[in-house]
Amino acid sequence: MRHFLTLADYTKDEILEILNLAKEIKTETKNRVFKEYMPKQTLGMIFEKSSTRTRVSFETGIYQLGGVGLFLSSNDIQLGRGEPMSDTSRVISRMVDMVMIRTFEQSKLEEFAKYSKVPVINGLTNEFHPVQLMADYMTIQEAGLDKDLVVAYIGDGNNMAHSWLNMAAKLGFELRIATPKGYEVDNTILENALNEAKNSGAKIVISNNPKEAVEGSTVVTTDTWVSMGQEDEKEKRVKDFDGYIVDNEMMKLAHENAIFLHCLPAYRGYEVSEDVIEGPQSLIFQEAENRLHAQKGVMVWLDKQRDK
Repeated sequence: MRHFLTLADYTKDEILEILNLAKEIKTETKNRVFKEYMPKQTLGMIFEKSSTRTRVSFETGIYQLGGVGLFLSSNDIQLGRGEPMSDTSRVISRMVDMVMIRTFEQSKLEEFAKYSKVPVINGLTNEFHPVQLMADYMTIQEAGLDKDLVVAYIGDGNNMAHSWLNMAAKLGFELRIATPKGYEVDNTILENALNEAKNSGAKIVISNNPKEAVEGSTVVTTDTWVSMGQEDEKEKRVKDFDGYIVDNEMMKLAHENAIFLHCLPAYRGYEVSEDVIEGPQSLIFQEAENRLHAQKGVMVWLDKQRDK
């Protein structure tokens, strides 16, 4: 049985296989064909962090696949009252067919997966956001930019930056990450990606220079400077990230056919300007829609692994 906890657990071929499946399902959906790949199956959706895209995409996705989603906030189940993650896992995984968790520490997700009898999907943790990267890369493929790909990630060295490291290391493209000093990516995650890059041919460049990172890139992406749980740091972070806004001047440094991506929610005037997010290079809403299709690909693929 396979889980989907981080892209580091997957091979290049497996990632591309899931994406091909996702594109096939998306085409069917656009043609109003809803094959019941997972009839009568139940997806338990545990949320310790609030969400818009994650909840709607997973709940809609499992329904379109023929199943049903159960929304379980930490306030609604005993996990929020101190029940051990291992106990919650052993109970819930006996009642549902698959589990998606959106939580804080990656270790909590891994503990749940350790005791689970069914596949577990990472809907977001503090360290990684792999389902978002699947949607992002799917969007890149649709834009025809997956060949000779150069991604510039500008901003906080957070879960998105870590997942970009994993994706680049697996698929072998060039990734440039520019963060302010003191906001760099986790060194262990970076070292693991660099080791993987030796086999895939990926080029990974880490710097504190956003303009240098964007120069000639084909994809420019960023994330909020103030993630959930960091609200009390907002004033300091806004000051520390001065010069890291992706605006028209920044985008002019990228390749003329470059696109802009953002996992959303976006805070206009902070990490990205209004004119970029609403401009012709922005594919953020196509990217957001692809959360639905990419995650359907992940769920169907995981379900198929149980039959092998």
